Amino acid sequence: MSFNTALSGLNAAQAELNVTANNIANVATTGFKESRAEFADIFSTTSFGSSGTAIGNGVLLANVAQQFNQGNLEFTSNTLDLAVSGEGFFILSPSETNSNSIFTRNGEMGVDSNGFVVNNAGARLQVFPVNADGTVTATSLSSTIPLQLPQTAGVPTVTSLVDIGVNLPANGNILDPLAFDPLQTSTFNASTSLTVFDSLGESHVVTAYYVKIADNQWATYYNSTDANGATLPLNIADVGPGDTAPVGAGGQTYHTLTFDNSGSFVANVPSVITTTAIDFLNGSDPTQLISFNYANNNATQFSSPFTVNVLDQNGFPIGRLTGVEISDTGVVRANFSNGQTTALGKIALARFQNAQGLGQVGNNSWQDTIDSGAPLVGEALTSSFGQVRSGALEVSNVDLTAQLVNLIAAQRNFQANAKSIETNNTVTQAIINIR
Repeated sequence: MSFNTALSGLNAAQAELNVTANNIANVATTGFKESRAEFADIFSTTSFGSSGTAIGNGVLLANVAQQFNQGNLEFTSNTLDLAVSGEGFFILSPSETNSNSIFTRNGEMGVDSNGFVVNNAGARLQVFPVNADGTVTATSLSSTIPLQLPQTAGVPTVTSLVDIGVNLPANGNILDPLAFDPLQTSTFNASTSLTVFDSLGESHVVTAYYVKIADNQWATYYNSTDANGATLPLNIADVGPGDTAPVGAGGQTYHTLTFDNSGSFVANVPSVITTTAIDFLNGSDPTQLISFNYANNNATQFSSPFTVNVLDQNGFPIGRLTGVEISDTGVVRANFSNGQTTALGKIALARFQNAQGLGQVGNNSWQDTIDSGAPLVGEALTSSFGQVRSGALEVSNVDLTAQLVNLIAAQRNFQANAKSIETNNTVTQAIINIR
């Protein structure tokens, strides 16, 4: 019996050595959680035996328990390096055909050939679908989707509205609007240009020309160029009877801006400034209309130089992905070359009633079990979930110094149990040698 008792001690010491060696081997593994060997004594007696005089039968390995305490955060320059500061696991989908979720604290992410954000084993990072403003539409585990980075910002957006806020010089010379010529700077007082986009996403430069025609009154012409580079006058459409655009040089219609004696904007004629249909002769939509808004953009007429305070339009070309931003709450936004920003999703997090009950599946990942309980899914910085840190990784929580001490202790335990076997062997040999 004493041989078996000592043998169980050897096995226990060997198990502790194995656990400690595994911890040490993963001291540099991102998101790794150290394990602890937990032992229990073996106690054996009959139902009528005396427990007061019973001797134990040795030791057994009761459990190898992982310790889910937070590891230190190591900051990197990679946006897709992720860490959770606090409670929570990232949710991963092992593959396109495997719907069983796995969970990890390892946020070393990259992008595969299809634009999906994946870990180094190819498992896809799961996010909650979001609205345009980044608010989540559903927060259940079944509603999560793989995070995929788009290559373009979608179809182009045609310019339909231009916001302009200018100061027109009150001391400018009064000119004849019928003499306007965009090639003769002496026929207008000031001009400004901006880029607009047609239905194909092609850019065009539109120039506004300001001609002072009376005190506190200005005529405004608009020109562009067609696909052949020729000047393309943009006519202003009539709103209705009694609200028509004046006809100016070469039969081109224009609109007027009126200011009061204090230089504040009063009105424009027509009351709605919209061009007639524009055909850029490049295959784009020939019915494109552009509206110009001065009233809401603080247009003024002061005795100071011509200045442009507001100049904006609502069109965009096709954009290429230029970068990704991830907020502390896990909202993933894609930035595009056309200036657009799109919310792609919100990183989903999971927690468990008993994290030590999770089943290991390798690659620093776990799956839920009966012991762990079902995953509780939510958003970062809500409930008890932690903060998502982009450009950071959670390093292994292994304390190397403590593990080296454990190695020494396990080695001593092994030697002591081996000595027990040696002593038992000596006693047995002494009995055999009795004559």
